Amino acid sequence: MKIAIASDSFKGSASSYEISQWLEEGIHTVIPACEIEKIAIGDGGEGSLDAVLQAGFTSLSFQVCGPVGNIVDARIGMKGHTAIIEMAQASGLSQLPSHKLAPLDATSFGTGQLIRHALDVGAKEIILCVGGSASTDAGAGALQALGARILRADGSEVSHGGGSLIDCVQIDISTLDARLTDVKFVLASDVTNPLLGPLGAAHIYAPQKGADTEQVELLEKSLTHFAHISGSQDVATPGAGAAGGLGFMALTYLNATARSGIETILDLIEFDQKIADVDLIITGEGRFDAQSLSGKAPMGILTRAQQEDIETIIVVGQGDEAAAEAIGFSALFSLTSFESDIATCISNPAPLLRLVGQELARTHI
Repeated sequence: MKIAIASDSFKGSASSYEISQWLEEGIHTVIPACEIEKIAIGDGGEGSLDAVLQAGFTSLSFQVCGPVGNIVDARIGMKGHTAIIEMAQASGLSQLPSHKLAPLDATSFGTGQLIRHALDVGAKEIILCVGGSASTDAGAGALQALGARILRADGSEVSHGGGSLIDCVQIDISTLDARLTDVKFVLASDVTNPLLGPLGAAHIYAPQKGADTEQVELLEKSLTHFAHISGSQDVATPGAGAAGGLGFMALTYLNATARSGIETILDLIEFDQKIADVDLIITGEGRFDAQSLSGKAPMGILTRAQQEDIETIIVVGQGDEAAAEAIGFSALFSLTSFESDIATCISNPAPLLRLVGQELARTHI
């Protein structure tokens, strides 16, 4: 039997590759001769870059502006004339010094710098993977890094961060990098939120980035004002609210095409070819719940597997087995079945995933 393990990362706990490695170790203790192919994947968020780097993309590193002006080392992936940029590399929560949240001041400027670096090395297609951002600035920072001038009434540029966009009176794009017009942009995300409103970037995601109720309302007003100055109709477009509104900027100013993050990554890593001769696929994510049904990695894997009539099992930190089986997974294995303390599951998943691998091998292989 040949098995493919293609799990999303368990956010804040383990990477896609680590999960595959520990499951493989558990399976091999029961069935040493079992052939296993480990496939790193991502859904357009953190981990997407690592997935494509393991599938033949080349890593290029640059120093760019972090989310609060700090200098960070960030990578992009290149293959031919295609570049993949993971926003979290430059502008992510993980790049905040001492993990101190900055809901009003965090900027996407460094992501714009990565786009310019991709242009410098000849990119003609740029895929923006936008999960894990620290900013709620409608992509204004990235737009500034690409050459635009976002001006106050006195002609000076607004400060970085979503909270300052309320002062914007003009967006001058005459100085945008001319190379942008020759590039195809793809917005790869599992987020379908609009820019504004109760389901928009400020109300849904800014609290996760440290915003209190008053700050959420300020950010909503700032984003609304920025969108009005932009004169764009993309505020309600699904995905415009991705990454604190960077989706809006990409759709409005880069003419980006919004696409499912998991579908984009699966195509880039040539997933269909990798599973052509496998008998079983094991996928996974940290928590399987209602959100999992809307564009998350395991659903993308399941869809591809069902097209090839391949049995698929899901391994999760915690989740509902009946719900998973109802949509087509042959089984769900959870770490909480072996360890009831969720904090332990998150902090030390390796031995639990090895136990899952052993149990899975005994019962389904």
